[in-house]
Amino acid sequence: MNKRFYVFILSTLVTAYSYADLLTVELFNQQQHSIGTIEFNDGDYGLLITPRLHDLPSGMHGFHIHEHADCSDHHLRAGGHLDPKATGTHLGPYQQGHLGDLPTLYVDQSGQSQQVLLAPRLKVKDLKQHAVMIHAGGDNYSNTPELGGGGARIGCGILSFP
Repeated sequence: MNKRFYVFILSTLVTAYSYADLLTVELFNQQQHSIGTIEFNDGDYGLLITPRLHDLPSGMHGFHIHEHADCSDHHLRAGGHLDPKATGTHLGPYQQGHLGDLPTLYVDQSGQSQQVLLAPRLKVKDLKQHAVMIHAGGDNYSNTPELGGGGARIGCGILSFP
């Protein structure tokens, strides 16, 4: 009986671990209407990001992890870009600036985004108690204009774990 108990506990832990590297979050626009979901999954080369978004303006959009798990006040309470090392610089997902800099999000002419992205410096565990943000404009990954010119916050989701 003890052997079965230990096998049960071990299989439960393995199952819990396999789900710990996957997170799905629902995003909302400023009117609090759902614009779809994003799935975050740990991969061999970093964080895989699978958007299933709709009802967005077409084009390129700044896309980031923000400091606070709060999308209230027109998404402003989410704070700035996640920057735990206090780099104070916006260099994009492949360099050593803000950790929250993600690859630019592409939205097609029908207002949908489904292109898988890779954030090589992040893992699912890094997302806990933060927010994911979509900006109105594109992102040039520099500090000029401020924060790369992404502009207004048009989509936000709270990254929390069950």
